[in-house]
Amino acid sequence: MSTVFRLDASIKPEGSVSRAVSETLENAIVAELGGDVTVTTRSIGLNPLPSDAWATAAFAGYVPAEQRTDEQNAAVALATELADELASADVAIIGAPFYNWGVTQHLKTWFDLVLTDGRFGPGAEQPAGAGKSAFLVIARGGGYGEGTPRFGWDHATAWLKRVLEDVWGYEVTVIEAELTLAETTPAMAELVDLARKNLADAHAAAERHGKAVASKIAA
Repeated sequence: MSTVFRLDASIKPEGSVSRAVSETLENAIVAELGGDVTVTTRSIGLNPLPSDAWATAAFAGYVPAEQRTDEQNAAVALATELADELASADVAIIGAPFYNWGVTQHLKTWFDLVLTDGRFGPGAEQPAGAGKSAFLVIARGGGYGEGTPRFGWDHATAWLKRVLEDVWGYEVTVIEAELTLAETTPAMAELVDLARKNLADAHAAAERHGKAVASKIAA
């Protein structure tokens, strides 16, 4: 039985592009594998993790287990739960919307907590993601490519890839959708057609990569 872990960081109850593209990717994997797959999901944008949990869990690592406070035990247990979800999966899907030019606080808290677990901490001899596939589904409201006014303002994607690839050992594929605010932003009206094509391309990429990784797992 194969396992997929899907993380959604969007704060939008409806209309989330990162969630929609992640769902296309998930559905493609499930369809290709048939019933031989389990999907675990966590929506940290709609159900945020406690903002103080990371600091509590991090400092608990310097305290003998029998001397930890109830708060420290709870934070460590939460970090372990999050790490278990990720470590047990054959494929990870991380939906990462682009907020204020960087990583959303919800996603940063999740990464920080998982990093306190020895299986994913810096310096782990055999990172729990080694050799596995991870998909980073990025959604940006504007355009940040070379030649645009905001080129170089994306302070999220490189950091996310760095942790997933270099610290956790995943083979990372990035699926990107830009100009997602064009439909609702009058100043971006001339970019609507390009935004729609961009979104369609992202869904097509998700479908294609989903089938490919499912075939790899099944082999």
